[in-house]
Amino acid sequence: MLFDTHVHLNAEQFNDDLQEVIDRAQAEGVSRMVVVGFDRPTIKRAIELCETYDFLYASVGWHPVDAIDMTPEDLDWLRELSAHPKVVALGEMGLDYYWEKSPKDVQKEVLRKQIQLAKEVKLPIIIHNRDATADIVEILKEEGAAEVGGIMHCYSGSVEIAKECVEMNFYISLGGPVTFKNAKKPKEVAEAIPLDRLLIETDCPYLAPHPNRGKRNEPAYVKLVAEQIAALKGITYEEVAEATTLNAKKLFDIN
Repeated sequence: MLFDTHVHLNAEQFNDDLQEVIDRAQAEGVSRMVVVGFDRPTIKRAIELCETYDFLYASVGWHPVDAIDMTPEDLDWLRELSAHPKVVALGEMGLDYYWEKSPKDVQKEVLRKQIQLAKEVKLPIIIHNRDATADIVEILKEEGAAEVGGIMHCYSGSVEIAKECVEMNFYISLGGPVTFKNAKKPKEVAEAIPLDRLLIETDCPYLAPHPNRGKRNEPAYVKLVAEQIAALKGITYEEVAEATTLNAKKLFDIN
């Protein structure tokens, strides 16, 4: 059984064929998924989906690109939603220095507030990082994020930083890029990080793995990620599937 820890089935790209997408995932052995919300519309849809399907769970948070739009009322709303029985994490949250919609200082403040909330409600966090590694690691340390731990989502950094994150009680989640021919860093991370600290994800509809690169991604393709990690580690696909599923269930406190 596979556990896709980061899907956006709440994205409009799945409006027309959601059930077929879910059916294909289950046919490939995907038994559980976390639908990640990152603003008001996607959070509402994530909650709807996890209330409809018993094998779907939700994570709720505020994306750094939209940090400038988050109000105190939104933070209170996240606090309320954290009590929902199917909400298993807060996020995705983090820093994104590629897009310039939200100033860096605003992004940092919104990230800090969400980490503080996670510690208050005792939920793990899902971290989005784009071109902001040093600042993210610094904030995670300063805010004591190790207390709740979480996921470095779609990790693309160095082995050294990955090990630093593991020491802070974070799991390293690998997605489609680990299958890309020239993606050196994710492959090195897959080899170096112990299996008991790895997770798998698709981040669908984005970042489809080879040989579907450039197409719409979907949860069924998480099997390709698991197969690639198995090949890189020189172990069986079944070992990767079992370990990453157990890791996710442990992190999200799912029996």
